[in-house]
Amino acid sequence: MEDQLGLLKVIVVQGRRLVIRDFKSSDPYVVVKLGNQTAKTKVINSCLNPVWNEELSIPLTEPVGALNLQVFDKDRFKPDDKMGHAHLSLQPILVAARLKRILGVSSGETTLRKVVPDSDNCLVRESSVCCINGEVVQDVWLRLCGVESGEIELKLKLINPPVGSSK
Repeated sequence: MEDQLGLLKVIVVQGRRLVIRDFKSSDPYVVVKLGNQTAKTKVINSCLNPVWNEELSIPLTEPVGALNLQVFDKDRFKPDDKMGHAHLSLQPILVAARLKRILGVSSGETTLRKVVPDSDNCLVRESSVCCINGEVVQDVWLRLCGVESGEIELKLKLINPPVGSSK
């Protein structure tokens, strides 16, 4: 049986400067993948700067791979167009969650670590992993690859399983 590490809540906040895939706009939606698990947002019609504010929950199991993100343009009569993809290593948030347990941080707001843009991720700028009232949270802006422009804002929350729940 795989070890359940907790629940990853991926809040797909918004997109910015997404590419045009239809006549003058696009109908974007985001597909989030982790291992063999997939979740997707609703479609926002005719918008290049969509705001989803949609929370997707993905159970975390070992081994934890990278979080992959793909943006598509919804088409009615042909396959959906690709609008870019991005990935993010989940190691920083997992390491921060371990650190939080070791330090016993449970209230207030503490920055546990900083993550800088590198080949492990598609970060637009430095991101912080914080503990806010016991929750491990990371806000990220990801640059979409394979397209001319586009960024997606995500808020990640790691919800830990209750202690002693592993059998």
